Amino acid sequence: MSNAPHFDIDVSAFWADPYPDLAKMRARAPIAFVPQLGSTVFTRRDDIFSQEKRIDVFSSHQPAGLMNRLMGHNMMRKDGDAHMSERAAMFPAVSPRTVRDTWSRQFQAHADRILAALAPAGRADLCKAFALPLSAECLKDITGLTNMRYQDMDAWSQAMIDGIANYSGNAEIEARCHAATADIDAAIDDMVPVVTRHPDASILSVLLSAGQPMDSIRANIKLAISGGQNEPRDAISGTIWALLTHPDQRALVDAGKAKWIDVFEEYARWIAPIGMSPRRVAKPWSYGGVDFEPEDRVFFMFGSANRDEACFRNPDAFDVTRDHGKSIAFGAGPHYCAGAFASRAMVADVALPGIFGRLNNLRLDPSEPVRIGGWAFRGLLNLPVVWDAA
Repeated sequence: MSNAPHFDIDVSAFWADPYPDLAKMRARAPIAFVPQLGSTVFTRRDDIFSQEKRIDVFSSHQPAGLMNRLMGHNMMRKDGDAHMSERAAMFPAVSPRTVRDTWSRQFQAHADRILAALAPAGRADLCKAFALPLSAECLKDITGLTNMRYQDMDAWSQAMIDGIANYSGNAEIEARCHAATADIDAAIDDMVPVVTRHPDASILSVLLSAGQPMDSIRANIKLAISGGQNEPRDAISGTIWALLTHPDQRALVDAGKAKWIDVFEEYARWIAPIGMSPRRVAKPWSYGGVDFEPEDRVFFMFGSANRDEACFRNPDAFDVTRDHGKSIAFGAGPHYCAGAFASRAMVADVALPGIFGRLNNLRLDPSEPVRIGGWAFRGLLNLPVVWDAA
């Protein structure tokens, strides 16, 4: 175990709002061992930015880790050539060109259909009625698993997210995760002959065409589902909420002084949908006055890094005019999120202009409070709104 200073947290309070504790750690113990999490956490942006690249020390390869045990050995839990070869095989499905030429058009079609059905209602929980189905329908296309319902995509993603964040070892959470991965395997089996006969730009198709082993294909599709559903889903609902609660920032967009991509980038900094990335210490190492031993567990706290006072002025404020050059919402090293281009297109190019352009006088529903939670993965739990239906 590292000799980092200890910092105790209340787990339930940390889940509800981790930022006060993270600010205290940045100020008092920027590299701290948190007993309740069983891990040494990095909280300052520049420390994370430099040390995440040290894959020889802070390894993503975690044979006994929850992700490997529950979802299979995917590229996120590999380093060096093993990681890069699988990343390269997947890249044609999520490249900027593919997003521009293929997925953006399909994203827009899904959003138009969902909004057309939603607009006459005048009231909805946009987490469930818009963000969830849009993200899931888009992810069905990207993964190639178009043989499922969008509700299944969301449920399977959440079950895996809960599973890989299940550091307390809850048996029910683990069982739900196993059931979800079994269902995903069945969906993959159904679609393999379809995309083999009719190749397309989906992850399943490009990985099959690249000759990737089936175990690797299964593991990487599960990886794409685990992050590719909750992150854009939470970013869509979160950016809408952020603008509704910050009318001055919305006014900047309306006046052409900020773009939708600025809103997305600022929200991803302000409330990073992925708040943490785990690592395994691979060899003895000293950094920042802390000695690390092999097999120590480290958490890089992206959610803390993006509110680091040393890098961002007034970091707790939501400011769409901010310079996001130091944001590491999508990671900083070789494991930079492969789906970042698709997420930006889905949220900034499609979801935000669509929702604010179609739902007139959109506003929060005063009869129900908005709830938000999480620290490893953080997002809105509901978004009750009303608007003037045509």
